[in-house]
Amino acid sequence: MALSAPQVAGGQAAPGAVTFAKDVAPILYKNCVECHRPTMFAPMSLVTFEEARPWARAIKQKVVKREMPPWTADAPAGTFRNDPRLSQREIDTIVAWVDSGATRGNDRDMPSAPRFAEGWTIGKPDAIFTMTEDFKIPAEGTIPYQYIRVPTNLTEDKWLQAIEIRPGNPALVHHVIASAQPADFGANDERVAGRVGLGGITPNKPGVVTDPGVARRLPANAEIILQMHYTTNGAPATDRTSIGVIYAKEPPKKVLGGGSVLTLNFTIPPGAESHEVKGTTTLNRETTLIAMMPHMHMRGKDMTYIAHYPDGRSETLLSVPKYDFNWQLTYELAEPKVLPTGTSIEVIAHFDNSTKNLYNPDPAATVRWGDQTWEEMMIGFFTTLVDVPTPRPPTAQQQE
Repeated sequence: MALSAPQVAGGQAAPGAVTFAKDVAPILYKNCVECHRPTMFAPMSLVTFEEARPWARAIKQKVVKREMPPWTADAPAGTFRNDPRLSQREIDTIVAWVDSGATRGNDRDMPSAPRFAEGWTIGKPDAIFTMTEDFKIPAEGTIPYQYIRVPTNLTEDKWLQAIEIRPGNPALVHHVIASAQPADFGANDERVAGRVGLGGITPNKPGVVTDPGVARRLPANAEIILQMHYTTNGAPATDRTSIGVIYAKEPPKKVLGGGSVLTLNFTIPPGAESHEVKGTTTLNRETTLIAMMPHMHMRGKDMTYIAHYPDGRSETLLSVPKYDFNWQLTYELAEPKVLPTGTSIEVIAHFDNSTKNLYNPDPAATVRWGDQTWEEMMIGFFTTLVDVPTPRPPTAQQQE
């Protein structure tokens, strides 16, 4: 249904009416404008009344269906600290605003708009590292993973409080995984000594800001390696991805670690509506779990993480009943969970390869593990807290 043009000059709200300035703007500022603002990846800005008013009915439709803000875990509110879901009261407020004419209200009631660094969700970066040249993306065909070196020119180790990977052409970037390693070694060799993970992004993913006292290390004299997965869309294009970082003000007490549960050997039959794939890993040390991120492709249907404890108990850590490839979210626990040595983390996923899946590239295909979107993956990533590594003492040769 088409939306009528905004009436910004008149139409004063009745006393006690729900208005944008007094009632709706605070909800949008708290839950929406991190993405729905100029220079970010959302398709429209909702910061001002003039920007939000043309979308009033669409906003109502999305929040009533709980499609926005995006969130696919079914845990109770408060389980995850980055849960953006609106309360029923907030939804009712937006509905009442739209149904009563979506009026502006008194500008004196308008809260101050949040202040953001242009183009970044983490705030103004202390440093930005950028690909040295554009990568040329062809109009058609399959592009192998690219491993692109980005120099840092750092002369000392840096601790990262925040990191954000910003593709230059997000429509054609399937994912980015960033690592740092000593310069001049193989870019696609995970076995390089000193290689450390910096994180990654999938579509519509904001940056990561760690708690005070927690950081990632970016080593001196390192270069950043970007594993780039590009896709084509029928027209030639280019990309030049950047990485923005904010440095910690002091050395951390903990650093980020992590792992994954994955299964490579699976076959999804043609037409299968709910094909199950499982994987398990067992922890060989006490582990502090802080976040989880499911990863599948277009046929991904749901994913569940289950902890099986040494004493025989089991606990669901995360349940995502309606996986959405376009919103591959990281679920950050409100409170870190300590998993004892010997805990098994089981990940159970289901895939819909039937015609009922509107995003299915080919319901007649037999699907196996593969890098491309029309193939599949089953990975349950998880993030942990670990102690800061103890620096190695210099060798006799280094002391000379």
